[in-house]
Amino acid sequence: MIRKMIMTFIFNKDNPMKLTAALLLLLASLLSNILADETVTIAVTGRVVDQNGAAVVGAKLSAERLGSTIRTDLVTNNEGGFSADLARGSYVIRVDATGFEPYTRKVEITSTTREIDALVLSVAAATAVVTVSDDAEYAITDVSTATKTFTAMRDIPQSITVVKREQIADQNATSVADIVRYVPGVTMHQGENNRDEVIIRGNKSNADFYLDGVRDDVQYYRDPYNMERFEALKGPNAMIFGRGGGGGVVNRVTKDARFSKTREFTLTGGSFSDRRVTGDVGQAITSRLALRLNSLYEGSRTFRRHVTLEREGINPTLAFAPDSKTSINISYEFFRDRRVADRGITSFNNRPANVPIDTYYGDPGQSFVRASVNLFTASVERMFGEVIFRNRTHVAAYDRGYQNFVPGSVNAAGTLVSLSAYNNATQRTNLFNQTDATFSFSTGRVRHTAVGGTEFGRQLTDNLRKTGYFNNAATSLQVTFENPTTNVPVTFRQSATDADNHLRLNLGAAFAQDQIELARWLQVIAGVRYDHFGLTYLNNRNGQTLSRVDRLVSPRFGVVIKPITPLSIYGSYSVSFLPSSGDQFSSLTTITQQVKPEKFTNYEAGVKWDVRKGLFLTSAVYRLDRTNTRATDPNDPTRIIQTGSQRTNGFEASLTGNVTRSWSMTGGYSWQDARITSSTTAAAAGKQVAQVPHDMLSLWNKCEFTSRLSAGLGISYRSDMFAAADNTVVLPSYLIANGAVFYKISERWRIQANVDNLTGRRYFKNADNNTNISPGAPRSIKIGVIARF
Repeated sequence: MIRKMIMTFIFNKDNPMKLTAALLLLLASLLSNILADETVTIAVTGRVVDQNGAAVVGAKLSAERLGSTIRTDLVTNNEGGFSADLARGSYVIRVDATGFEPYTRKVEITSTTREIDALVLSVAAATAVVTVSDDAEYAITDVSTATKTFTAMRDIPQSITVVKREQIADQNATSVADIVRYVPGVTMHQGENNRDEVIIRGNKSNADFYLDGVRDDVQYYRDPYNMERFEALKGPNAMIFGRGGGGGVVNRVTKDARFSKTREFTLTGGSFSDRRVTGDVGQAITSRLALRLNSLYEGSRTFRRHVTLEREGINPTLAFAPDSKTSINISYEFFRDRRVADRGITSFNNRPANVPIDTYYGDPGQSFVRASVNLFTASVERMFGEVIFRNRTHVAAYDRGYQNFVPGSVNAAGTLVSLSAYNNATQRTNLFNQTDATFSFSTGRVRHTAVGGTEFGRQLTDNLRKTGYFNNAATSLQVTFENPTTNVPVTFRQSATDADNHLRLNLGAAFAQDQIELARWLQVIAGVRYDHFGLTYLNNRNGQTLSRVDRLVSPRFGVVIKPITPLSIYGSYSVSFLPSSGDQFSSLTTITQQVKPEKFTNYEAGVKWDVRKGLFLTSAVYRLDRTNTRATDPNDPTRIIQTGSQRTNGFEASLTGNVTRSWSMTGGYSWQDARITSSTTAAAAGKQVAQVPHDMLSLWNKCEFTSRLSAGLGISYRSDMFAAADNTVVLPSYLIANGAVFYKISERWRIQANVDNLTGRRYFKNADNNTNISPGAPRSIKIGVIARF
């Protein structure tokens, strides 16, 4: 009832500005109380980092006010952060940390001071040992990805969910799909079971994936073995990330080399012959040079009959700090994933087919998914006085392909299923260079944090698709409903419409943003990005060349009001665009060559509250409109017009952190209503968007019973949803529970057992269409041993 009242109030009369009006009314009512709450102290935050920008945990700080005996003592948290309420005046800050040289700085605390610039410590002798905290807290207080500046989460006018590596390890998550189970508002699309594909705020994408803020857009399965944290940034994000990102983006932050010793090895085994081993080794080589190596091997079966997977990865990184103001990071990753292609099961009578969940369709001996990835990154950060300069170069080569059998519809008698087959190969090379500069300054009592930069990129892609011909003759085969596995000979060759093309994309972009602190309680963020998107498409089959240039302007504006320091109320507006060539540049034709980019417009308001130290509550309401989508001309079926549109109204809330010293939790609730508001080529007006459930609830808890024994319990609920936009096949709702037990044998050894789907419920997690539906896994157990030295 409460949810219905909130959504009715905000979104009635189809007026997107009502959200903004409601927010302003609330802010005005708070204004008098805000002014009355002014005190003589200033809430100041800061962060202690090493020369590579990594957090220094447990550093001891003292802030001594000049001309008085007032002194404040602090200790940095697990993110290297600290906070204090200080009176106006001049202070000398001293920092002491094991393994680092003592550090002092004089700072001036004024009425506009909110954040002290990072305190950068120099490493002591090369033989020093730096103490590393083993805090398993799931929450994070600051992030730089959303604004390209190091900003407190509560000061970012946007809904963001961050999953730290501690949570990833506790849940034994080994894929993006595992990680997003506890991320409100984000679901996984089947992606034809050959790639990661996310649905954020009703918008599907297989290209809005980023690695340390740089586009990683090829279709493949990613692994978290080298991941420091996973970030889901919701709502259009073109101002920071460029094209696409209509519903949001996901960003993987990788583990980098640090000036501290790391020795961690994990060995996991379990149901369905699961076998997985990872290693993480790193240390300082000299006082200026550090190395780190992350590695992975996995060879497993799955609950699906005939389906296996094998993957391996290695990621060496290097950090070099030639002086206290410069850091250089170099990273290379080789990753390979190979598995049996599996498109799931078909449907019958508008529901997933009533067959065993391990039923396999097609010939597993001729079905495969493969991906080989080579990623090289070099970044430089340099401080020039008050200016922080950053440059990142990213080179990536992808070789990806798959060959699969696709289940189709079932005959009326429920005895036969149609099968088709095809293969597809993609090779892509990405080259991106990002440069930005951050500068903090004041104009009177107004404090600014300005950032500006450029991005240049080039992407070269080759696509080749072939159709499967059964017995070298027919493109479709009927198999029995009860046993749809087959070994009928199949020949793969090009049909009249199969792709064989080469694409070249040249990208140039520039952006500027200013975070403005007008008063202690009022902040504004405003920015704009310009993208020049030039695509050339060569059809190798007939020699035809097509090209299109899009010039995209993406604004962003947000307001943050802080009645008290730990509470933020925000409103924001942002826009993103998707060029007519689509996520993977594959849909450029003589028709779509003339089509304008699709537009995504987001209105959002929310509240972020630091309930207490280490526990954070966030909530948001939003409206996201997608316009300029393609529709068929009602007067001429051969013409495409851009009158299609889609709208998502939604609410989401999350709670993350430590409820008590021994109880950590993370999770949230989301409500979404995503509908086609004007007919498109995919669906008629009024239809619900495929695979966007109205309700999702997830909650993960971890409790420590003793210094050695702890346990975790998670629940995931999803209401029913449609498999496709025609709204005929329903994927039923489900509620599943997952558990874990952790036992610390010693300071160096830990054992954990994770059990998924504790009750053994039969459920269906997602789909690609009405006849490609993925069952969820039955009850399964994994046991892992973790060694740290």
